[in-house]
Amino acid sequence: MLIARPARPGPKGSRPLTDLDLIDRKIVAELMRDATLPIARIADRAGLSQTPCWKRIQKLEAAGILTGRVALADPGKLGFGLTVFVGIEAPDHSAGWREAFAKATDAIPEVMEVYRMAGETDYLLRVTVADMTAFDRFYRRLTDAVPIKQVTSHFVMERMRFTTAYPVDTVSR
Repeated sequence: MLIARPARPGPKGSRPLTDLDLIDRKIVAELMRDATLPIARIADRAGLSQTPCWKRIQKLEAAGILTGRVALADPGKLGFGLTVFVGIEAPDHSAGWREAFAKATDAIPEVMEVYRMAGETDYLLRVTVADMTAFDRFYRRLTDAVPIKQVTSHFVMERMRFTTAYPVDTVSR
């Protein structure tokens, strides 16, 4: 059950994981592992009957803790054989540049993730493309769209571990 606790500082609309009880954490962990599980199986693993489990899932979605349910696919089998982590150093840090950069990365579907960073790299992108030729097209499209001071690319040779599931504590109360 979602427990009402005093609000803690955090991004608007966010809720600290510590506000979830053990049953909620079990439900979240099961859904992150496999969102196709039937409600009956999730409920059984969380120690609930189906209706209360479904109501908790709906509350977790309404609270923004569960943000979506997706199918994960093998990028290589879809023709995306090259993953590249691209570090961007911005030429300036103005609101205008940040807005143009966000718009540019949003418009390029090969950009899977974008992070604003602290340190030497201002932004880190995870880009997935078919091959080096496709990466060059991506590079040209991005650098044509917005001025960039420095681009550093790191090419993935092997994906050794990949998960989208956070390591939620499903043991402690």
